[in-house]
Amino acid sequence: MMSGKPWDGVRGADRQQAEQLTRYATVLWVDPPISPVTPRRFRPGVGPGVWPRLARAADGIIRLTPVALPGLSRPGIRATTWPLVRSQIRWALRRLGRQPHAVVSFSFDDVLGCWGPDVRDVLYGTDDWVAGGQLMGLDPEWLRAVEQVALRRADTVIAVTPALVERWSGLGADPVLIANGVHSAAYLDVDSAPLPPGLPDLPSPVAGLVGRITARIDIELLESVVDAGVSLLMVGPRNPSWEPQRWALLTSRPTVAHVDEVPFTDLPGYFRAIDVGLTPYLDTPFNRASFPLKTLEYFAAGRPAVSSDLPASRWLADGAGETLPLDSSMLSIASTAADFAAAVTQAAALPRTPEVVEARQRFAARHSWSRRGDVFAAAIGLIPAGSNQGGPMAVGTARAESGERR
Repeated sequence: MMSGKPWDGVRGADRQQAEQLTRYATVLWVDPPISPVTPRRFRPGVGPGVWPRLARAADGIIRLTPVALPGLSRPGIRATTWPLVRSQIRWALRRLGRQPHAVVSFSFDDVLGCWGPDVRDVLYGTDDWVAGGQLMGLDPEWLRAVEQVALRRADTVIAVTPALVERWSGLGADPVLIANGVHSAAYLDVDSAPLPPGLPDLPSPVAGLVGRITARIDIELLESVVDAGVSLLMVGPRNPSWEPQRWALLTSRPTVAHVDEVPFTDLPGYFRAIDVGLTPYLDTPFNRASFPLKTLEYFAAGRPAVSSDLPASRWLADGAGETLPLDSSMLSIASTAADFAAAVTQAAALPRTPEVVEARQRFAARHSWSRRGDVFAAAIGLIPAGSNQGGPMAVGTARAESGERR
């Protein structure tokens, strides 16, 4: 499933769901198209070539890397891109001897409504791509037009946040809410995980920000936490164009440390080093429609979380539609920098008893990617693998505009 990056890229909701769907179907993952002149750095794991490439990506997942004309995203040439991609998907299906059960698009790209009446067309919204158009340098009016087309062609519409459900409902769709999930089992033993070599020795308490550091983050909230006397550990790649001067001042402080991107398997050691997790997003239309994965990861690690005021965080705080509202020992939401810093100070001081840790991890387990995959499979009408010889084929074509893993 494409997310503006190939299979080897950031593991967003598209790849997480692709991996879960292998319990129900064979998945054909369709990379974003490349051209013969696409630089090598944008084609990891693919290499040069002028022909589409079909290869095994993982158990139950076959990867198609389609090829389009140079300038494939430019107006005019763009009109040829998706017909070429669709023809290469059909070529791949013929090679595999399969017929698709569903075509899942994680974008407004022109791939829905082209596969016949027996194929379910699915639009899976991970972000408000219209609100994010300015960030991507795309024309909002054009995005609204293709949004309407995609919603009209989709048999099933899925959205990851209540805000996106509300927006698309207002456009006449009937979306299913499937929030992002977490690999809860990966963090069960955080407190016994080895600390990473070279981890900065920060004075307690320590607040942690784990994930990509981009223009979506509110640096004022980070500054307020440090000003309140709480150490700050940030783990994840940073966009170098984001707040360069304020970033330099922030990271020069003795109680602040930044570690670049680390392998997923090393994350438990970094979670062990923090007392409270931060979800410090700016209040923008794009962020209000997003579902940061980091909040659930903090819970899975047994840590409390403090978030800026996002609808997705409110949904979690209200019990995520299935449990009692969360108290401040799990999640606090703040609208101002002063309130955010105060909430972090209070959360970091909470005793980390086994009972409290277990309650946080139990909540995270109810929102695992495995459970999200079951809901997704049911929403698109898949049946368990083994009940039909060979299993159905789920074709995923996606190109989410944000692509953040957490």
